[in-house]
Amino acid sequence: MHPDDLLSLKDDMVAFIEGHSMRRLPGFVTEDLPTVLWEGEDNPDSWKDFVEMAKSASAPFVTMSEVRLEKEDIAMLLEQIRDENFPDEAAAEVHEAQYLVNYVGKIGYIQLGFAHQGIIFVHENATQWYERYQQLLEFVEDFGDVVFEDDEDEEEG
Repeated sequence: MHPDDLLSLKDDMVAFIEGHSMRRLPGFVTEDLPTVLWEGEDNPDSWKDFVEMAKSASAPFVTMSEVRLEKEDIAMLLEQIRDENFPDEAAAEVHEAQYLVNYVGKIGYIQLGFAHQGIIFVHENATQWYERYQQLLEFVEDFGDVVFEDDEDEEEG
Protein backbone atom coordinates (compact mmCIF):
# COMPACT_ATOMS: atom_id res chain seq x y z
CA MET A 1 0.00 0.00 0.00
CA HIS A 2 1.33 3.41 -1.03
CA PRO A 3 -0.56 6.23 0.71
CA ASP A 4 -0.94 9.62 -0.95
CA ASP A 5 -0.59 11.46 2.37
CA LEU A 6 1.96 10.64 5.09
CA LEU A 7 0.05 12.47 7.84
CA SER A 8 -0.95 9.29 9.70
CA LEU A 9 2.61 7.98 9.37
CA LYS A 10 3.90 11.23 10.87
CA ASP A 11 1.47 10.88 13.79
CA ASP A 12 2.65 7.30 14.35
CA MET A 13 6.28 8.43 14.25
CA VAL A 14 5.70 11.21 16.77
CA ALA A 15 3.96 8.80 19.18
CA PHE A 16 6.64 6.13 18.74
CA ILE A 17 9.52 8.57 19.30
CA GLU A 18 7.85 10.04 22.38
CA GLY A 19 7.03 6.52 23.59
CA HIS A 20 10.77 5.84 23.60
CA SER A 21 11.27 8.94 25.78
CA MET A 22 13.15 10.66 22.99
CA ARG A 23 12.83 14.24 21.88
CA ARG A 24 12.20 15.52 18.37
CA LEU A 25 14.17 18.36 16.87
CA PRO A 26 12.45 20.05 13.95
CA GLY A 27 15.18 20.10 11.34
CA PHE A 28 16.19 18.88 7.92
CA VAL A 29 19.48 17.07 7.32
CA THR A 30 21.04 18.47 4.15
CA GLU A 31 23.05 16.50 1.62
CA ASP A 32 26.25 18.42 2.33
CA LEU A 33 26.75 16.64 5.67
CA PRO A 34 28.35 13.21 6.03
CA THR A 35 25.30 10.94 6.08
CA VAL A 36 24.31 7.33 5.96
CA LEU A 37 20.91 6.64 4.41
CA TRP A 38 18.88 3.91 6.08
CA GLU A 39 17.96 1.14 3.66
CA GLY A 40 14.58 -0.27 4.51
CA GLU A 41 12.41 -0.02 1.40
CA ASP A 42 11.22 -3.62 1.81
CA ASN A 43 9.88 -2.95 5.31
CA PRO A 44 7.24 -0.21 5.67
CA ASP A 45 7.91 -0.12 9.42
CA SER A 46 11.70 0.24 9.07
CA TRP A 47 11.40 3.72 10.57
CA LYS A 48 10.66 2.01 13.91
CA ASP A 49 13.95 0.12 13.68
CA PHE A 50 15.61 3.44 12.85
CA VAL A 51 14.20 5.12 15.97
CA GLU A 52 15.23 2.14 18.10
CA MET A 53 18.74 2.38 16.60
CA ALA A 54 18.86 6.07 17.55
CA LYS A 55 17.87 5.20 21.10
CA SER A 56 20.45 2.40 21.35
CA ALA A 57 23.10 4.83 20.04
CA SER A 58 22.13 7.16 22.94
CA ALA A 59 21.13 9.90 20.53
CA PRO A 60 19.71 12.78 22.58
CA PHE A 61 17.11 13.53 19.92
CA VAL A 62 15.81 12.60 16.48
CA THR A 63 15.49 15.26 13.80
CA MET A 64 12.18 15.30 12.00
CA SER A 65 11.22 17.16 8.86
CA GLU A 66 8.24 16.98 6.55
CA VAL A 67 7.26 18.44 3.20
CA ARG A 68 3.66 19.40 2.62
CA LEU A 69 2.78 20.35 -0.96
CA GLU A 70 1.44 23.90 -1.25
CA LYS A 71 -0.39 25.63 -4.09
CA GLU A 72 2.55 28.01 -4.45
CA ASP A 73 4.89 25.05 -5.06
CA ILE A 74 2.76 23.89 -7.99
CA ALA A 75 2.35 27.42 -9.37
CA MET A 76 6.11 28.00 -9.30
CA LEU A 77 6.82 24.61 -10.89
CA LEU A 78 4.28 25.24 -13.66
CA GLU A 79 5.74 28.67 -14.35
CA GLN A 80 9.26 27.25 -14.59
CA ILE A 81 8.17 24.38 -16.85
CA ARG A 82 6.23 26.72 -19.13
CA ASP A 83 9.22 29.06 -19.33
CA GLU A 84 11.53 26.20 -20.24
CA ASN A 85 9.15 24.60 -22.78
CA PHE A 86 8.06 27.77 -24.53
CA PRO A 87 6.26 27.68 -26.92
CA ASP A 88 5.21 24.06 -26.27
CA GLU A 89 2.39 24.64 -23.74
CA ALA A 90 1.19 21.04 -24.16
CA ALA A 91 4.38 19.51 -22.83
CA ALA A 92 3.93 16.32 -20.82
CA GLU A 93 5.65 17.96 -17.85
CA VAL A 94 2.96 20.67 -17.71
CA HIS A 95 0.23 18.03 -17.50
CA GLU A 96 2.12 16.13 -14.81
CA ALA A 97 2.64 19.28 -12.76
CA GLN A 98 -1.04 20.21 -13.13
CA TYR A 99 -2.00 16.74 -11.89
CA LEU A 100 -0.01 17.35 -8.70
CA VAL A 101 -2.69 19.86 -7.67
CA ASN A 102 -4.59 16.79 -6.40
CA TYR A 103 -2.00 16.48 -3.62
CA VAL A 104 -1.95 20.08 -2.35
CA GLY A 105 -2.06 20.10 1.44
CA LYS A 106 -0.76 16.55 1.74
CA ILE A 107 2.52 15.44 3.28
CA GLY A 108 4.65 13.74 0.64
CA TYR A 109 7.99 13.40 2.43
CA ILE A 110 9.22 12.75 5.96
CA GLN A 111 12.84 12.64 7.03
CA LEU A 112 14.13 11.33 10.37
CA GLY A 113 17.74 11.71 11.43
CA PHE A 114 20.16 11.35 14.31
CA ALA A 115 23.84 12.02 14.84
CA HIS A 116 26.31 9.45 16.08
CA GLN A 117 30.11 9.82 16.15
CA GLY A 118 30.16 12.62 13.59
CA ILE A 119 27.87 10.91 11.09
CA ILE A 120 24.23 11.75 10.49
CA PHE A 121 21.97 8.75 9.98
CA VAL A 122 18.88 9.46 7.89
CA HIS A 123 15.61 7.66 7.22
CA GLU A 124 13.30 8.91 4.46
CA ASN A 125 9.71 8.16 3.53
CA ALA A 126 8.20 9.58 0.35
CA THR A 127 5.02 9.14 -1.64
CA GLN A 128 5.13 8.32 -5.34
CA TRP A 129 3.71 11.72 -6.24
CA TYR A 130 6.40 13.48 -4.19
CA GLU A 131 9.14 11.54 -5.96
CA ARG A 132 7.64 12.61 -9.31
CA TYR A 133 7.44 16.20 -8.06
CA GLN A 134 11.17 16.05 -7.23
CA GLN A 135 11.93 14.63 -10.69
CA LEU A 136 10.05 17.52 -12.30
CA LEU A 137 12.01 20.03 -10.20
CA GLU A 138 15.26 18.38 -11.28
CA PHE A 139 14.09 18.40 -14.92
CA VAL A 140 13.48 22.16 -14.75
CA GLU A 141 16.82 22.75 -13.04
CA ASP A 142 18.76 20.57 -15.48
CA PHE A 143 17.00 22.05 -18.51
CA GLY A 144 17.66 25.57 -17.24
CA ASP A 145 21.35 24.74 -16.82
CA VAL A 146 21.55 23.48 -20.41
CA VAL A 147 19.88 26.60 -21.80
CA PHE A 148 22.10 28.85 -19.66
CA GLU A 149 25.27 27.01 -20.75
CA ASP A 150 24.23 27.29 -24.42
CA ASP A 151 23.75 31.06 -24.01
CA GLU A 152 27.24 31.37 -22.50
CA ASP A 153 28.77 29.41 -25.40
CA GLU A 154 27.10 31.74 -27.93
CA GLU A 155 28.38 34.85 -26.11
CA GLU A 156 31.96 33.50 -26.06
CA GLY A 157 31.91 32.57 -29.79
